[in-house]
Amino acid sequence: MRKIILITGGQRSGKSIHAETMALSLSENPVYLATAHIWDDEFRKRVQIHQTRRGPQWTNIEEEKYLSRHDVTGRVVVVDCITLWCTNFFFDRTAHEWEQPTVDDALSALQQEFDKFTSQDATFIFVTNEIGSGGVSDNAIQRRFTDLEGWMNQYVAQKADEVILMVSGIAVKIK
Repeated sequence: MRKIILITGGQRSGKSIHAETMALSLSENPVYLATAHIWDDEFRKRVQIHQTRRGPQWTNIEEEKYLSRHDVTGRVVVVDCITLWCTNFFFDRTAHEWEQPTVDDALSALQQEFDKFTSQDATFIFVTNEIGSGGVSDNAIQRRFTDLEGWMNQYVAQKADEVILMVSGIAVKIK
C-alpha cells in the first residue's frame, strides 16, 4: 500500500535519524535515496557521516534529479532530501552550467517528478528543511529558492499521509 510521510524541521533537528529509524521499523532492508550533489570536501564529509551511520541492510541510491528512474515498488524508501533535490532543479547543471530556471519552471518539474515517483506502490519517507522559518534574505536568488522550496514542501505535505516536524530531536506529529 502506497504511503507518503514528510519529515521537516531545521538543520540538525534530527530529521534524517528519525527517518532512518522509522524506515528500519518498517523494513529490514530499506532504500536510502540521496539527492545530494557533492560540491566540496566539507559536504562530502557530511555525506560520509550519513553513509557510515547506516548499516549494510540499506540499499543506497544516489540520484540528483530523476527519482522515478528507480523502481522501489514494495520497498520503504527514505528520500533525503527535498531541499537538495530542489537545488538540483533550481540550478540545472545538466543543461547549462548553473543556469537558473524560473521558480515556476523548477516547481513544475519537481511536482511532475514527485508525482511520477510516488505513483509506485511503496512507502516513501521524504526529509526536508524549513528554510523559510528564518528571516528574509537580502539575496534575491536565496529568496527565490526559499519560495521554491516552501511551495514544494507544501505540495508534498498536501499529498502526504503523515507530516512530522522535528524540533530539537523531538518528533511532533502535524498531520
